[in-house]
Parts: sequence; structure tokens; C-alpha cells
Amino acid sequence: MKIAIASGKGGTGKTTIATNLTWSLSRQGHTVQLLDCDVEEPNCHIFLKPSIDASKTASVPVPKVNADQCTGCGKCGDVCQYSAIVCMKGKVLVFPELCHGCGSCMHFCPENAISEEPREVGVVETGQAQGFRFAHGKLRIGEVMAPPLIKAVKQAAGQADVTIIDAPPGTSCPVIEAVRDCDFVILAAEPTPFGLNDLKLAVEMVRVLNVPFAVAINRCDIGDDAVTDYCTSENIDIILQIPHDRRIAEAYSRGELIGQCLDEFALAFTDLGTHLLDQQQLAESATAQKENRP
Repeated sequence: MKIAIASGKGGTGKTTIATNLTWSLSRQGHTVQLLDCDVEEPNCHIFLKPSIDASKTASVPVPKVNADQCTGCGKCGDVCQYSAIVCMKGKVLVFPELCHGCGSCMHFCPENAISEEPREVGVVETGQAQGFRFAHGKLRIGEVMAPPLIKAVKQAAGQADVTIIDAPPGTSCPVIEAVRDCDFVILAAEPTPFGLNDLKLAVEMVRVLNVPFAVAINRCDIGDDAVTDYCTSENIDIILQIPHDRRIAEAYSRGELIGQCLDEFALAFTDLGTHLLDQQQLAESATAQKENRP
């Protein structure tokens, strides 16, 4: 089962949920892996303290033009949707930072004058942490192309009963890449006007992707009831509520898992993990019955 922890905005508790859920499921005897796909500012390692045993460069293929073969026809620029390659007065200019590595320019070049060369976008580090597999990506400073690195982090995953993905905040391309093939998404939210606005955007996103989801409310006893009322009106399950507790803040500031420090939260994440796996089994059973139905 692949479970992504996402949110419409940053600072809503994604990392807290992802790390504690991973720890809890591992403690219950499941094989678990955590993929930190928030590659612009990964921080799961602060709490899980993994032993990194491998590091691999991630790259995206960008066009390389052979000037001797190029006739300046401009076909490459016509097919590029990102203006990463253009032809001006018969000379081809390449802007690697805009390239998505789709290969269209190389495919459609009538003179076969375009090849590809790798451009580094970051590194993927993998290792072990407290009995489970860990991987995260570190985007190169100044780099804006996060999706290729997120894809590389997901490709570094091994086999496990449960894969937890800590997704980037927001609803843009990096988030889509992180959650699009998951079995379930937990949307972390906070009960404030900004939290409600961004939760609505995140809900629209997962509904378009057709991924089952539920909401977790962090600092549930501050702000107002607007988030709860919205979830009720939209028939969205609230599967976890974390209070505004000084003890949580203190544990967080020390880089500690709240499940390890506070017994009531260890129980809360145990219940959450059990609920998610039970829901997955029910969904798989229903699918199997539907497929076997004459």
C-alpha cells in the first residue's frame, strides 16, 4: 500500500504524520519504507536519523544540437511546449533549466541533429532507519525542476508492505508527481481560514487524480470549526486530530517522534495505521469480488 501525506500549504504537520505513521507501522511488524519527496526542503531525516548507505545523482536529459547537421528549420522549437529550445535566424538556442526531458525535439528533428545529455538536478540518498527503509531527495541549489528528482526518489523504493510518501506542500507539479500513483492520500490541514482555503485546493487535486483520501487536522483545538464543517458537508473523513500541545512542540524542537515520547499519540498512530490497512483490505476484497462477478 502506498500512502501519501500531502497538504495545500506548508507547516500543517505532514512530516509529523509521515514519520510517526512510518514508525508506528514498523513497530506493528509491517515492512515499511519512507520516501521524503519534499525535495526542496527534506526534513524527515531529522526525526528518523537514518543511516545513509548510498547516494546517487539524479538527472534529466536535455537536448544537445549538432551544429554541423542542423539546418535551422525550427521544427524543434515548434514542438517544444516549454520554450526550452528555440530557433532564431537559423541558430538553435537551448535553455536547459526549462527542459522537461520529454525528447520531442530529438524525435521530430528531420536531420537527426539533436541528441541528449544528462543535466544534474539533485541527489537521491537511501538507507535504513529504526528497522525500515528510508530515501529522500535533495534538489540542487537554484534548481526549479523538482518532479524528475521526486520520480527518482520513488524509483529508489524497494519492496515493502507499506510505502509512506511525504509529499511537497501545495497542488503544483511536484505534488502531482508524488501522489499520482498512491493508493491513499492523507491531507494535513489546520483549522484556520488559510488552512481551509488551501485544503479545498488539495481536495480538488486528489479528486481530479481519483485517489481515495481523508483529512488529518493538526492543532485541532485552535482557530475555528470551518475545516470540520467543510469536511462534514463534503462527506470527507477526518481520520486524525492532533491537538495544540506544548509537549508536541517540545518533542518536535528536539527532533523526536511524538509517538515515542507520548503514549497517547503512539496509540493514535497505531489506530491510524490499522484503520488504513483495514480500508485497503476492504477495497481489495471489493475489487476482487467485482472482477469475479459473472
